[in-house]
Amino acid sequence: MTTSTPVTTPFSRETTALEVVRDLDLTGRRAVVTGGASGIGVETARALASAGADVTLAVRNPDAGQRAAADITGTTGNDRILVAPLDLADLDSVAAFVRTWDGPLHMLVNNAGIMASPEMRTEQGWEMQFATNHLGHFALAAGLHPALAAAGGARVVSVSSAAHLRSPVVFDDIHFRQRPYDPWEAYGQSKTANVLFAVEASRRWADDGIVVDALMPGAIRTNLQRYISDEELDRMRAQSGGGAPFWKTPEQGAATSVLVAASPLVAGAGGRYFEDCQEAGVNQPGTRTGYAPYARDPEAAQRLWTVSEEHLRG
Repeated sequence: MTTSTPVTTPFSRETTALEVVRDLDLTGRRAVVTGGASGIGVETARALASAGADVTLAVRNPDAGQRAAADITGTTGNDRILVAPLDLADLDSVAAFVRTWDGPLHMLVNNAGIMASPEMRTEQGWEMQFATNHLGHFALAAGLHPALAAAGGARVVSVSSAAHLRSPVVFDDIHFRQRPYDPWEAYGQSKTANVLFAVEASRRWADDGIVVDALMPGAIRTNLQRYISDEELDRMRAQSGGGAPFWKTPEQGAATSVLVAASPLVAGAGGRYFEDCQEAGVNQPGTRTGYAPYARDPEAAQRLWTVSEEHLRG
């Protein structure tokens, strides 16, 4: 775990993604945004495109991706928006995406995910949230590692959540084969994995100039919550901070992703956890902000990497 001086920025929870990139020129840089057809993914892609980046929307539904790409081009004037199919729960799909990628990659935003779903499993029998939110993105980033290394100074963004405070990675039963399935514990475990990935990837890939950070985007109403009722969401938000719930717009929710992906303010700051456009500190009891110590434990991060590689080897 790093003990370096925390990164601070002039931005806040109200900042939008477009405000983060307002003075940036990303011309000539290439980005991949998973889940880029909706929610904070499309707003992340829009902001990067507005600064001149070439952006690939990696999406399960290519038709929705094409509509999003046309909308981004219409609002930014940037026609270098590509769409590629990617199903993170299908390792063959991930491998196909990697095979078709050519040339350097400067920004990889691991944004897609599912939240608090009913119990579902992949064809390998893996719990779906862990498989999608972590293992699919792990396979994608590892497969694209040569492209990231070729870019020189590439960044990988691992979109986590305050829900990681709900559960560490339970290595003895990751896939809920012995313990009763709980949708929120499964989601929390997968989001902890997102932070641990950033810790270990930054360590392993530092010599390649690749910086990897995790973040909490904030509470945003998107398709991510399709398995959760409005009443449950409102109850959770009301309990989260002791005050009135603060719902971000998708444009505000994408701001921290864009900051970590592109801003010189976070250059070189790897293995860290951001929220509301600032580097966050350790979680304090009774709050829902900051990171859990187990999420940035270097031994757990190394163990997760090994376990993930074992999964991918079958």
